[in-house]
Amino acid sequence: MQVKSQNDMIKSYLLEGNSLTALEALVKFGCLRLSARIYDLRNRHGLPIISRKIILYNGRRVKEYFIKSD
Repeated sequence: MQVKSQNDMIKSYLLEGNSLTALEALVKFGCLRLSARIYDLRNRHGLPIISRKIILYNGRRVKEYFIKSD
């Protein structure tokens, strides 16, 4: 049985139409450096990942990553 890499898990998750923040990536995939994984997926795998800043309920601003559906 082959273990999926963080890149593979994040790629699948985003391609399913989900969005992802760094905290969600930590909880779901054990990923401490989501921005590095996004860099890999954009530049090595050619995924058109978009980021936007969102404001959480407590006023914190974080980046959310997603793939725009057509």
